[in-house]
Amino acid sequence: MLADYVPILILLLVVIGFVVFNLAVSEILGRRRATRGKASTYECGIDPETNARGRFSVKFFLVAVLFILFDIESVFLIPLGVNLKAFAAAGAGTFLLVEMILFMVVLGLGLAYIWRKGGLEWD
Repeated sequence: MLADYVPILILLLVVIGFVVFNLAVSEILGRRRATRGKASTYECGIDPETNARGRFSVKFFLVAVLFILFDIESVFLIPLGVNLKAFAAAGAGTFLLVEMILFMVVLGLGLAYIWRKGGLEWD
């Protein structure tokens, strides 16, 4: 049972070793010259006009959360579609298909509600 995880452990150790090696080489061989340009704030080559900790509109966060929500929910459809043939062979294909359709209807209703309320607008 644990022998199945040995390749994953080896890959994890190789990745960690690679990261540690690159960080060590960078620290040893890297230049350490502090200049005025490195210490200054950089904003696309232009001096900053306002504080970097300004407020964002709530709409930005709402659209980001809605994107993540619908993206994750659409990922849940992949296992259902992949296993539909196996469930159909076992006699439960109709049930799974109905569940998938209901899930998509709920997603569609949620999207229609958000669209109608203006949750996707960038006013």
